[in-house]
Amino acid sequence: MKLFSQSFLYDDPWSIVSLAYFLRYPNPYASHVASCDVISRTFTPSGTLVTTRLILKKGSLPKWAPRGIMSKAESWIIEESEVDPLHGVVRCTTKNLDHVKVMRVEEHVTLRRTDDNKTMQKTEARFISNFGWGLTKQLENHSLARFKANIQRSREGISLVLGLLRQARMQPMSFGVSSSSFLDSHRYSSGWLSVPPSANQSESPSSKNQT
Repeated sequence: MKLFSQSFLYDDPWSIVSLAYFLRYPNPYASHVASCDVISRTFTPSGTLVTTRLILKKGSLPKWAPRGIMSKAESWIIEESEVDPLHGVVRCTTKNLDHVKVMRVEEHVTLRRTDDNKTMQKTEARFISNFGWGLTKQLENHSLARFKANIQRSREGISLVLGLLRQARMQPMSFGVSSSSFLDSHRYSSGWLSVPPSANQSESPSSKNQT
């Protein structure tokens, strides 16, 4: 098993960073994300928002991987999150649903409001392979290295969405037009979204298929 832990401080308030986190797909730094759909969303008696999303990610296998180790170089990811607006905390856990014998990846992200109205993100992950055949350590090391490379791109994607949200808040908007609608319009005009936003206007922005 390999472990990863890293913290990062955003200068933006927790409310906008949390929104950017949930609206991060699609963006040009996450071309490996094929789709992202909301499975369930409920409020708890304590006032927190619990959401489950299903994400399809594409990838590639290392050249040294045995032929047939996976039928497809893609994986379904389950994301379970809880937003606590009272205490200013988002907790999110993701893990792959398939290929778990080859590699099981569990990621835990916490977004927490700081005393000076900034946002601290803590990311922890673990990588476990039960493949055997002398490749366990090699597979875990490869997954850890790829995760480290991707986490910077993930942060750049969130920062890009943060910039668009700031831009949206500075512009006058018609009644009923949300920041997420502004985001989707920009995504479509930039080619990140293949379906016009109006085609999905009845859906929650974070539940739209991002293919």
